[in-house]
Amino acid sequence: MSRTGGVLLLLAAALLGAPAAAQLAGEAACRPVRAAFQVLQPGAKWVPESPVPGTDLQVCVPKGSTCCTRKMEEKYQAAARLNMEQLLQSASMELKFLVIQNAAVFQEAFEIVVRHARNFTNSMFRTYYQSMGPRALKFVGELFTDISLYILGSDISVNDMINEFFDSLFPLVYSHLINPDFPDPSEEMTECLRAARRDLKVFGNHPKTMMTQVSKSLQVTRVFLQALNLGIEVINTTDHLKFSKECGRALLRLWYCSHCQGLLLAKPCAGYCGAVMQGCLAGVLEIQNLWKEYIQALEGLTRGMHGIYDMEHVLLSLFSVVRDAVVHAQKNEGKLSTAISRMCGHAQQRQTRSAPYPEDLFIDRKVLRVTHVEQEETLSSRRRELIAKLKSHSSFYSRLPEYICSHSSAVHNDTLCWNGQEVVERYNPQITRNGAKAQAGNHEVKVKGLEPVISQIIDKLKHINQLLRGMTLPRRKAPGKAAEEEEESGDCDDEDECGRGSGDGELRVRNQLRFLAELAYDLDMDDISANKQLLNQQSKDGAAVPSSDPGSAATHPSPAAGIVLLLLLLLCHQP
Repeated sequence: MSRTGGVLLLLAAALLGAPAAAQLAGEAACRPVRAAFQVLQPGAKWVPESPVPGTDLQVCVPKGSTCCTRKMEEKYQAAARLNMEQLLQSASMELKFLVIQNAAVFQEAFEIVVRHARNFTNSMFRTYYQSMGPRALKFVGELFTDISLYILGSDISVNDMINEFFDSLFPLVYSHLINPDFPDPSEEMTECLRAARRDLKVFGNHPKTMMTQVSKSLQVTRVFLQALNLGIEVINTTDHLKFSKECGRALLRLWYCSHCQGLLLAKPCAGYCGAVMQGCLAGVLEIQNLWKEYIQALEGLTRGMHGIYDMEHVLLSLFSVVRDAVVHAQKNEGKLSTAISRMCGHAQQRQTRSAPYPEDLFIDRKVLRVTHVEQEETLSSRRRELIAKLKSHSSFYSRLPEYICSHSSAVHNDTLCWNGQEVVERYNPQITRNGAKAQAGNHEVKVKGLEPVISQIIDKLKHINQLLRGMTLPRRKAPGKAAEEEEESGDCDDEDECGRGSGDGELRVRNQLRFLAELAYDLDMDDISANKQLLNQQSKDGAAVPSSDPGSAATHPSPAAGIVLLLLLLLCHQP
């Protein structure tokens, strides 16, 4: 050793508490260690004040005497494991909050879209088909309840729910619009009308168009939510990882064995700390490539969520598809009446008198009130914002060793630092790559293989990545699409007014909502008036009053919805 190096080492030893042989010579040499330990274990009376042989120690084995007992060593190891868990949770705090927050916000926002879409459809029926409107609310409510359940993961078939809706709607359309002189159909007649609906293609291709739009948009929405929830599960799993026995011993050597030598201020060498972390986190680091792929696949999915792949656009325009279907049936009322008479065979032939359908079917803004949409407040812009933030965490797992060591006061230049056994003038770091297979040459931690919980989360990530890749959607219209798909698949940017309809009767509603509390309140009030009409109509008929929707009994917006809407507003102003 050079003279200069020797001076530096002696100076470091003085600052750190002197070498073990010198420091542990006096009777009171262990009192600073005792005081420091009692911070971890208040009231501990079995901490020596003077050095002891330490023959029973298993990890912090001394070259001479020591300030630690076997019981202290066990407590230090528990403290080291706790330190590791807290550092992992600290590292993931921002990412975890980002994913949890957005999963909750998007789920609530999707539910709001469903509720608004249901109210738009109810308003259309009550405004332009008043005779059957109140009774149609029940079927509308059932349809949108099924849509909500599907988004949350129900196994219900989209085609089945839409077929059920139109099957239930046709008896109303027939008895109130096509043949209004016909009395309320019997149960047998109702079943015949339901069966005839598909055979006669009563509503044209509109049910098929609706199936295409709804199934594509809801499937993408459901996978999007599943991916966010899996992201939360991945982070929670790595936050609460149970470390192996070898890792626990390595963490003890890294952070606390220096205390046993009286070197309370000794800091670990960065290279040594990195080797320990790569060994302890070997399984976690196996997640890195899949995590990066997860974010890329999620980005691909969100880029394609427009047109018929955007549930916000599809559901908020759904009432116009229903309207077009009803108009189609009215236009063909002559053929339908003849066919129904033949198929369902009701005895009394009567001159049919169909109810007129409105030629200019443009719903007043007072009925369907959607305030001006700001680009930064739409769901599509929020998805882009989420992806941009997630991409900054795409290397989260590969950076974990560096993060933990930097928050452990590791000495970055690897000079005059703790190497697990003593303070050294310079530490020569191992060249160790990330991952379990690369740890064969890691002398600090022996890695036996992946923990079962890590293997499970890796399998889940592979599965969701496969789903996301399989649903990565084109950003523009592709050639060769079906006619009904081509019609609805055009891009609809945040500032566009997207609607459906034909001719002078085109009905337009913006395809994105501004999620403000007053809008939700207006539409909830719309539900109340709908329920009142339903009650009045049913009381006149002397029938029991069915609920039009599971949530329609509420007369005020839910507090939870208000809180989440407020959260959306706050998020819009985040830097």
